Amino acid sequence: MTTQAIEAAAPDFRPAQVYVSKLTLTNFRNYSRLSLPLQPGAIVLTGENGAGKTNLLEAVSFLSPGRGLRRARHDEVVRQGAPDGFTIHAEIEGPFGDCSIGTGIVPGTEGGRRVRINGEPAKNTDALLEWLRVIWVTPSMDSLFTGPSSERRRFLDRMVLAIDPAHGRRTLDYEKSMRARNRLFADDIRDDAWFDAIETQMAETGVAIAAARVEMLRLLTSMFERMPSGPFPKAELALSGFVESCLEGRPAVEVEEEFRARLMSERNRDRAAGRTLEGPHLSDMLVWHKPKTMPAANCSTGEQKALLLGLVLAHARLTSELSGSAPILLLDEISAHFDADRRAALFEILEELNCQAFMTGTEPLLFSSLAGKAQFFRVSAGTIQEA
Repeated sequence: MTTQAIEAAAPDFRPAQVYVSKLTLTNFRNYSRLSLPLQPGAIVLTGENGAGKTNLLEAVSFLSPGRGLRRARHDEVVRQGAPDGFTIHAEIEGPFGDCSIGTGIVPGTEGGRRVRINGEPAKNTDALLEWLRVIWVTPSMDSLFTGPSSERRRFLDRMVLAIDPAHGRRTLDYEKSMRARNRLFADDIRDDAWFDAIETQMAETGVAIAAARVEMLRLLTSMFERMPSGPFPKAELALSGFVESCLEGRPAVEVEEEFRARLMSERNRDRAAGRTLEGPHLSDMLVWHKPKTMPAANCSTGEQKALLLGLVLAHARLTSELSGSAPILLLDEISAHFDADRRAALFEILEELNCQAFMTGTEPLLFSSLAGKAQFFRVSAGTIQEA
């Protein structure tokens, strides 16, 4: 679907559902062995803190590129005392056919996490995006609007990656080039030819990264304009950064040349600092509570949580319309700041989105309005029983 078609899409658009029908874990976190049959729609996991609810969500998040919802190192997710790494296996059902996905690490082998799709090795984890998208909200994101800009960049880049699988490779290539440039400074190398080659690569990938971010915010803004007002406030979004500001109304090739020239002219300053001081690696996503015309950072804790969830739900709608299928949502301790009315509204939106949504909480009472509509599990000390 083109972006023009998306912006004109009917408000009652209902995407096809992609869901995990069976999840099998081996030596993952506190699960030595788990085989869990799952249904489409809402999945509710309840239990006391430390029981392993978030661990299960983290396993599902490994069905997407990257390091999962905790950004943990691979050795950190292996069950303590387990000698053979970890494995995650998922059976996926959706409009593109059934799929079997396996991922994990094997100690003593080179490379990072490996992925197999329908029994065949995948070139990299980006191949997972051909089958499903996974979006999450965790308690650690409660400080998104007040924390460092790096967290907002990471959040924005994950939103872009959900609809543009090439974005992850662009960011890796840019970071690799930037590290090479910084090493030249550290080693006091002054060969202009080396700098010219590296800065040309940084300009090409950096402008592509910035352009993808700008387009994401444009599409989200269009989505907010089409959505009716509701319990989760709309956000007003903007980007701050040298490259992003240069892109306003100008062709990318022209901005590439300007960014390259800027990097060249600032070599002495960057050499003194020991690092690159200009580029999309320092950009920031600016967020306002639109109904109140207030910066998100100045909102109350409850308002920030609702604003974050409104942003995530708008992105889920956008992902659905772009990919033609609903993403899988992971909502960890999602009910902590919401009253009964807002929880009920959230559950209605999730049903409207036609997505499989994993939700965690300490008490089943928080999800009582989902009785008969969701699959309930009780989690305790690394074991799971259907309730």
